Amino acid sequence: MTTELYWLTLTALMTALFWVPYVLNRVAATGLGGTLAGSAPDSGRLAEWAQRAIKAHYNAIENFAIFAPIVLIAHLLGISNGATKAAVVVYFFARLAHYVVYSGGIPAARTLTFTAGWLAQIAIIASILRWI
Repeated sequence: MTTELYWLTLTALMTALFWVPYVLNRVAATGLGGTLAGSAPDSGRLAEWAQRAIKAHYNAIENFAIFAPIVLIAHLLGISNGATKAAVVVYFFARLAHYVVYSGGIPAARTLTFTAGWLAQIAIIASILRWI
């Protein structure tokens, strides 16, 4: 497995687990019955951090829809270089940090971590297009 595919897999796993904290808060706020009954995820009974975590999770999914294809395109084209290897690692940690700071309500850090992830995506795209 290439470095890029390894980190793509870890990013998929991380994104797939981002729901756990806010669902645990939903269980605490509405009870297991309320959670299983499908109480609204943005219910006013949820902690503010949990409401932000939901939005952070949605944002992670939206960005994964860009990240996964470009990593797979690079792999199919046999493109693997220092830039792509660094970019997938940066993307993973930027998205992890983004989830944490978004959930924690730290706006400036949220913007910086989002930008770091976006730049990592651009580095992969630039490698695909042979710009770097």
